[in-house]
Amino acid sequence: MPLTRPELRGTLPDNARGVVLVLHGGGVRGKVPMHWRAIPVLRMLPFARAIDHAGHHQIAVVRLRNRYFGWNGDEQSPVQDARWALDVIRQRLPGVPIALVGHSMGGRVALTLAAERDVRGVVALAPWIEPEDIPHGRPGLAVLLMHGTKDRTTDPRLTQRFAAQLRKLGAGVTLIDVKDGHAMLWQASRWHRAAARFVRDALLRPERLDRH
Repeated sequence: MPLTRPELRGTLPDNARGVVLVLHGGGVRGKVPMHWRAIPVLRMLPFARAIDHAGHHQIAVVRLRNRYFGWNGDEQSPVQDARWALDVIRQRLPGVPIALVGHSMGGRVALTLAAERDVRGVVALAPWIEPEDIPHGRPGLAVLLMHGTKDRTTDPRLTQRFAAQLRKLGAGVTLIDVKDGHAMLWQASRWHRAAARFVRDALLRPERLDRH
């Protein structure tokens, strides 16, 4: 039976000081149902584990499985799914600050939702960015953009331009280039550590980021 609804995995304990929503990649188009064992979904599991470890169990980490593989034009299927996930988080932990961590298409989703009122941090890993995408930056928003210099799937130059646009809007932006490809395999531990430490600081020690 096809999976036609998004799904979350992870826990949302009452004492969590912050929540991280982990967003997987996909493609331009496609209504093929996504499964938990799909490579784009599994690729984000080490990030969830690294964040949980870095946060000393003070941060709730939940992974989203989208309904479909594709972005699907104006439908923006994964954005709809992520909004559903944010609603679930807010109902369970109202008022708790949120960070979004996404790879490729998931990075595009995270950047699209950066304007949400309770999103304090965004990590976009090798993000898929189109020239017409609108940056959502503001003072107090912490953004980490990481891109592989050998990436042939998404464009590091667009990530650099987006970083500059976000800074003009007042966001605190960290831009890291990695000698790696789109799949983040050659220096996997560096990607994992950087993302985990960044969201830990954004959610647990925001005062450090506000000074930058």
